[in-house]
Amino acid sequence: MDKQNSKYRWVVFASVLFTYLIIVTQRTAPGLITEELMTEFKVTASTIGLLTSIQFMAYASLQIPIGILSDRFGPNLFLIVGTLLNGIGTLFYSVAPNEMVLLLARLLVGIGDATIWVNLVLILSQWFKVKEFVGLLGIAGMTGSFGFLMATVPFSNWIDIAGWREPFLIMGIVLCINALILYFVLVKKPKLTLIKEASVTKENKREKTLPMLRRIFSNRQAWATFLCHFGLVGTYIGFIGSWAVPFGMNVYGLSRSDASQLIMIGLFGAILGAPLTSWISNRLGSIKKPYIVVHVIVFFSWIVFLLFHGKPPYFMLFLLFFLIGYGNGASTLTFAIVRNSFNMKEVGVVSGFANTGGFISAILLPIFFGFILDQFQHTGSDIGYQYGFIIPIVFTILGLVGGFIIKEQRQEDKQQSLLS
Repeated sequence: MDKQNSKYRWVVFASVLFTYLIIVTQRTAPGLITEELMTEFKVTASTIGLLTSIQFMAYASLQIPIGILSDRFGPNLFLIVGTLLNGIGTLFYSVAPNEMVLLLARLLVGIGDATIWVNLVLILSQWFKVKEFVGLLGIAGMTGSFGFLMATVPFSNWIDIAGWREPFLIMGIVLCINALILYFVLVKKPKLTLIKEASVTKENKREKTLPMLRRIFSNRQAWATFLCHFGLVGTYIGFIGSWAVPFGMNVYGLSRSDASQLIMIGLFGAILGAPLTSWISNRLGSIKKPYIVVHVIVFFSWIVFLLFHGKPPYFMLFLLFFLIGYGNGASTLTFAIVRNSFNMKEVGVVSGFANTGGFISAILLPIFFGFILDQFQHTGSDIGYQYGFIIPIVFTILGLVGGFIIKEQRQEDKQQSLLS
């Protein structure tokens, strides 16, 4: 099967994107029930931070190993197993009797989630030409943002109607069924493709892992992608996945549904950010220039929270969350940099390394934020949020540094196109 000219590639694209859509909903949906978990299980804000972070910790720690294994053995199996683990973890979460089971469930979800984006990037790299790749990454990023959108008002209303356990139970079942569908789409159907991939696997086994990792870890471009993702993705996901809804409820006195609507504005920004920034990048013939602009905008958006002592005027929140969300959507440019800068045999591991940056940030932010809130809990005020916003400001400075050290790879782009 000629993957990059086959009509079947669009079936693959649709099935992988649907998987990503559903999985992303479960990445942040637990943030909607923070208050319920603290009440039902009698846990502190720090414990909620740990509950959120353990998922991202598993995700971040597995990005590079998954990238290495996917480069060697192909992305299909890892995507299928990851989807199944995500479904099983979500099922456990829905029936958890105590906080220990909640932690185990989120750990399983994190392990499953760790396989998704790296293998999505690899599958798109294999099935589509370079000239199609950047645009499709924008669509994939937009799809992820729709997943986040589903985890706001629609999921919140579902929780209000049915309680928090039933929605997670049903989503877990959907994910398990989807893993079976992926098996038929990626493995059962394209048998000729599997034969070709087996030959590629044999070639990749000859490459030594440690020299490759040393080369990547000393590569300026790899670190640029790591820092870019650290600044844009981790601050956004870490905040909306744990403290954004409580922030709206505690600081502005909003209901959970109203706070979710506020966060939804950020998701609209993310939906727009992926395809629009990819289009701008293609028009300019540059990834670096628009990416730096995005980092600057997000940095100053977080600064505004601090300038207003953690409570900007309500009308201003819409613009701030929209801009921060836009930055998260634009972060798909990170993987355009990876695809244009590295050999196809290294795309998986470098994508994993870059993605690690975003989710290390997503691990640290909820923990630090929860710790700061706990320190000011006795005051009975919202001053903890004011100091908490220092964290995303510092993180986005590192992202901005990453944007500046990106090296444009125009000549390499041509060479990679020939390799594809």
